[in-house]
Amino acid sequence: MPQVTTEDATLHVEVDGEGDPVTVVAHGLTNNRNELAALTPLVPGTKVRFDFRGHGRSSVPETGYAFVDFARDLDAVASAFGATRAIGTSLGAGAIASLLSRDPDRFERTVWLLPAALDLPFPFKERYERMAAELDGKTPVEALEAILSKPEQVAQYVQTPWKLELDRLMWDHDHPEGVARAVRGIIRDWPVPDREVLRAVTRPVLLIAIEGDEIHPVEIGFVLHELMANSELLVFASEAALFEALPEVVQRVSAFLDLG
Repeated sequence: MPQVTTEDATLHVEVDGEGDPVTVVAHGLTNNRNELAALTPLVPGTKVRFDFRGHGRSSVPETGYAFVDFARDLDAVASAFGATRAIGTSLGAGAIASLLSRDPDRFERTVWLLPAALDLPFPFKERYERMAAELDGKTPVEALEAILSKPEQVAQYVQTPWKLELDRLMWDHDHPEGVARAVRGIIRDWPVPDREVLRAVTRPVLLIAIEGDEIHPVEIGFVLHELMANSELLVFASEAALFEALPEVVQRVSAFLDLG
């Protein structure tokens, strides 16, 4: 598998498809390049999925886990493969925001799936501090079992059993301590210094949000839509509604990326 090496990290990369457009795909916090792997074959062109620093099979620097650092990872992978489009989920959307806050024209088109932060402190620090502590000193297998056996997770799997296998796939990390470092870095930071800088983003943006998600508040979607004049916002009533609409969402994303 290809790798992209930066000044402080080696990033694991996987590619599917070929031709234009070339799209870089950035995953969410604690996830990895597998997050959207089942859907990217349905999107036109070349899709470049990668693991952020500290995640998956990428390296684990001692420091450098702020949004600007994840934005550097995104930029490095996009530059290495000539990506003109970007898709980001949660942390990945934050990395896009961070990058565009300094270079508004970096990508021709971007898709922000479940943006979780903007320019305010993260509100759930204690919960995520506990998550990070649960990963310290554990092997990959021990870390996976610690996460999957949490009472709130077990209760969720009773309601949505399919999520158990999905979470197993998402927790494919060679170095759990890297995920812990990423968690601690992100909850102390935010993607942009001032939301107003995003008004300079004039290229097309597709925003996707869901109602009732405390980690990814739908309000952030509305704020971003107002800030970026050339954006479109898709809002779903719940996570279940989004999953039910996935075929239509994938078609919409595909058409959006294939334009221009």
